[in-house]
Amino acid sequence: MRLSRFGGKEIINLSDGTKLGLLEDADLLIDENTGKIEAFLINSGRRLSFRSSERSVLKIPWENIKKIGSDIIVVEFNKNSRYNS
Repeated sequence: MRLSRFGGKEIINLSDGTKLGLLEDADLLIDENTGKIEAFLINSGRRLSFRSSERSVLKIPWENIKKIGSDIIVVEFNKNSRYNS
């Protein structure tokens, strides 16, 4: 599947049914040696602390993707996993 076909797909968490965001709003973490996607990085929009300008980012490893459909991407994800940008 071409990367351009991923845009606009909604990311849904299989674990609790929540909408995590749109893939077009996410960044991809790519292994520069192999060119393979390692993870989706989805900005949750919330600050980590009142004094901090850092945003909370959900890091969803590629192996957690369960199904890519025509409109959605289903992932199995533990929301306790965070990645600080």
